[in-house]
Amino acid sequence: MDNLSYVAQSAFPLVWIAVPAAGAYLRTRHARSPQEALETWQRWWAIGAFGCGSLWMTVAFLGAPDTMATAIGFERTPFMFEIAFANLGMALLGFRAASASARERVTIGVGGAMFLWGAVAGHLYQWFANGDHAPGNTGGVLATDILIPAVMIILAVRSRRLAATPRPAEAVAA
Repeated sequence: MDNLSYVAQSAFPLVWIAVPAAGAYLRTRHARSPQEALETWQRWWAIGAFGCGSLWMTVAFLGAPDTMATAIGFERTPFMFEIAFANLGMALLGFRAASASARERVTIGVGGAMFLWGAVAGHLYQWFANGDHAPGNTGGVLATDILIPAVMIILAVRSRRLAATPRPAEAVAA
């Protein structure tokens, strides 16, 4: 595999971080309040990063299992079917998180973290124990697997704290 192809394949998962972040940033430039901006960020992250990113993995593992096996540096196994449906469950949770309460978003983020951070441990093990440097095992996938649930949790915790903070009287009257 040539270097450009390797870099492109390795970096592709970062789309699921970059697009929601850019969309949320552009949408919140003129937000009327921190709460409005935070809610927008949470929705973009839930739908774009968590939902669409997981749905993409579902489609990729079901629709192109041989390509995905090559991308992650493994032989094709029945386990990949299970990964597809685990990602489908996470996609549904991500889409649900778009209209969920902050408490539900924390729970959804923690649930996703259990799967994705476990996957990070597996990727790192394969990298160091077996020298698996396939683009789907190292690089962008590590960043997305760590950051997608972490950001979901951080945003939801921030939202809970912001909701619990009393607002000054002049802000309420405005």
